[in-house]
Amino acid sequence: ITAGRAVSNQQDLQLILASASPRRQKLLQQIGFDPICTGVDIDEQPLPNETPRQLVTRLAAAKANQYLRQWRELQDHARPIVVLAADTVIDLDGQILGKPTDRSAAITALECMASREHQVITGVCVQDTATFCDTATVTTLVRFGPVTLAQAEAYWETGEPADKAGSYAIQGLGAQFVSHLSGSYSNVVGLPLYETSMLLRRAGLSPALSG
Repeated sequence: ITAGRAVSNQQDLQLILASASPRRQKLLQQIGFDPICTGVDIDEQPLPNETPRQLVTRLAAAKANQYLRQWRELQDHARPIVVLAADTVIDLDGQILGKPTDRSAAITALECMASREHQVITGVCVQDTATFCDTATVTTLVRFGPVTLAQAEAYWETGEPADKAGSYAIQGLGAQFVSHLSGSYSNVVGLPLYETSMLLRRAGLSPALSG
């Protein structure tokens, strides 16, 4: 996690999740945050020779910056905001696996990951409207058991893999393929909660906890 300067008055801050992902929204709600969710449109193609870790870190920052640019153009700035953005990819021996483009890509990805380990890498960026900017990049090691072609085809037909990095959802039916996990489970779902919580606290936000 990189260094940053936190803002002070939590009551004045509104958390924005620069994402249309219901999974990330639910994860934040799980730990006591209630973000406003809005997606941003950026070019997510990797740069030449960019590593998966570099890619997610860059894209998370780009999403946060894009939202802040839009906010500065459209809002009256009466209330300061904290923007959270994230990006997740699968690293399979250096090959970047994002969301599948079609059925064939999803099935190929699942077959390639069968009986092998891959890394789930998420970049998280938190920025405010003043000077705070902080990032974290989190990696989880996941091992798949065997996956047959019939299993991969049947899984695609459920609709679950279509918008998931690596073509599976560990919080859903895709859990049937995971034989072992080392690291953050929530990272594989789409947002590493411990590291994200630390970033938000440093930005001046604390979760609403009930006893």
